[in-house]
Amino acid sequence: MPEFIVRVGTPDGTIAERHVQALSARAAEDDLRQQGMHVFEARRGSVRLRDLLPRSRKIISTEMFLLFNQELLALVKAGLPILQSFDIMLERQKNLRFKAVLSDVREKLKSGIALSDAFASYGDAFPAIYSTSLRAGERSGDLEGVLRRFLRYQKIIVNLRKRVIGALIYPTILIILSIAMVLVMLIKVIPKFSEFYEGFGAELPWFTTFMIGISKTLNTNLPIVLIVGVGGFILFRRWIATSGRVTWDQLKLRIPLAGGILHRFAIMQFTQSLGTLLAGGTPMVPAIEIASQSITNQSISTKIFGIVQNVREGQPLWRSLENTKAMSDLAVEMIKVGESTGALTEMLGNVSEFYDEEIESRLTRMVSAIEPIILVFMGVVIAILLYAFYLPLFQLSNVAQ
Repeated sequence: MPEFIVRVGTPDGTIAERHVQALSARAAEDDLRQQGMHVFEARRGSVRLRDLLPRSRKIISTEMFLLFNQELLALVKAGLPILQSFDIMLERQKNLRFKAVLSDVREKLKSGIALSDAFASYGDAFPAIYSTSLRAGERSGDLEGVLRRFLRYQKIIVNLRKRVIGALIYPTILIILSIAMVLVMLIKVIPKFSEFYEGFGAELPWFTTFMIGISKTLNTNLPIVLIVGVGGFILFRRWIATSGRVTWDQLKLRIPLAGGILHRFAIMQFTQSLGTLLAGGTPMVPAIEIASQSITNQSISTKIFGIVQNVREGQPLWRSLENTKAMSDLAVEMIKVGESTGALTEMLGNVSEFYDEEIESRLTRMVSAIEPIILVFMGVVIAILLYAFYLPLFQLSNVAQ
């Protein structure tokens, strides 16, 4: 758990710095406020090596969070108070990290803090749409309905991700095997051929000499190559996590075959999130803000978040989305019809379902196309390597004849 240095004012009037371990800066501030201190600022403590490594800010997996909300919905539906529901779930919770979070949430509930604010205090550890949905349910008195809608939204996203991962398993295995095969050839097989040819003392073709040079460089500097590779990967992930996220997401949208799927997935995320929030009673402008943040592609998320001011000033949602060029014409037209007929929530659900089916269809076509491409690539690589190291054998046999 990361450490934060918080500058606080104590009840006796002194200013001090406290070192607090918490999941986020906001959680550290809330912890000290509960102790009666005034918080001035909070900053991250000393950076350790493990802080440089890429890691998820999630406390638990999406599937486990889905299970938690299913249990919470069942207990709320049975008429149990929230505090008693948390007591029951705490007894059965096996994940120690999530159990500590639930205990903290329960204490906040006991002190009078709303359930939505208790989860919102953990920042990005939980989806923003979750705390917003809970807040809408608390205001309307329909917590059960809000949880049911959130569960439906979460199941759609989880099932879609499972289908995407399942479709990409076989192509990923083929790519890994092809890379492993090339490395084995360069590190193990080619040096044997090199020793064999050196015994003849004959002049080798330039391509064979070039491949032998690559092999010797890899074998001689293998530790350096590994260190540079790992370091480059860590720096790349840090760049994506900071200033390069939007640029990287823009590049992903231009990838052949996969870019169209990622674009449709972003549209589905936005329409599904916005429909869930509006159905729960969240006003339009806050709903757009939260729904845009639920989009995993930051390039599209930034563009859609930029329409908030236009919608606040009275511009129709469909017109604002059309101006971003981030939404497809079909989605914009369906949202336009929903706004004009007063059935925006239902139309957003229809858009989400349409793109859910569209993504599955495109996934099937992409996998069907990418498998032969990878196999052809592997065949070309093998042919190049064989050409480089069997060509001298043919030349030597001709000389011998």
